[in-house]
Parts: sequence; structure tokens; C-alpha cells
Amino acid sequence: MENVIYDRIRKQLKENDVVLYMKGSAVFPLSGPSASVVQILSQMGVHFKDANLSEDSLLRAGVLEFTNWPVLPILYLKGEFIGGADIIREMFETGELEELFGSRSVGCYMAP
Repeated sequence: MENVIYDRIRKQLKENDVVLYMKGSAVFPLSGPSASVVQILSQMGVHFKDANLSEDSLLRAGVLEFTNWPVLPILYLKGEFIGGADIIREMFETGELEELFGSRSVGCYMAP
């Protein structure tokens, strides 16, 4: 799948500090794990790009292959894969997620 789909993923990651590949959207998550990560990012006040993979099977397959991760959601920070719902939840509970965002100069405040 090293093609247009990978180029599209790279473009999304380059143009957005935080990208959440998920089932549904931030406004209407379609799975519990996706909703959980949206809730965590929202609670932290992080502005992020949501990419609804329920509507695009090619992008979904491409993201799973590109990341080499078997399930959604998938969180990227400044182009680097961070993890899925369980990892994000654990990092949030320990404070590691906020530290990571701070160390990458991604403010934890909603953009106006």
C-alpha cells in the first residue's frame, strides 16, 4: 500500500500536531475505545485532527498497515505513533501523556 494512501497519511501527520485515527468522529465516536481517547484529549484540552476510518476502508487499511498496529483508535503526536486506547488511557492516568505533550511543545489548551 506504499502509494497514494501512504502519501495521504503522511500529509495528515505533517499538517497536524495531533491526529486521532478512529471509528467515527470526535463529535460522534462509533466505538468505546475511540470515545475514550476523544474524552481524554478533550479533558486535556488538546486540539486534534480526527480521521473517521469508518467511512474510508482504504484509508483504514492503509493506516493499520502504515502504523503496524492492529486496532483503532490510533494516536499520533507530531508524526510519531503514540498508541491505542489502552496505552493512551494508562499514560493519561500516570500523567505521562501530559508530560509527553508538553515535551513536544503541544499545548494542552483548546485553540480559540
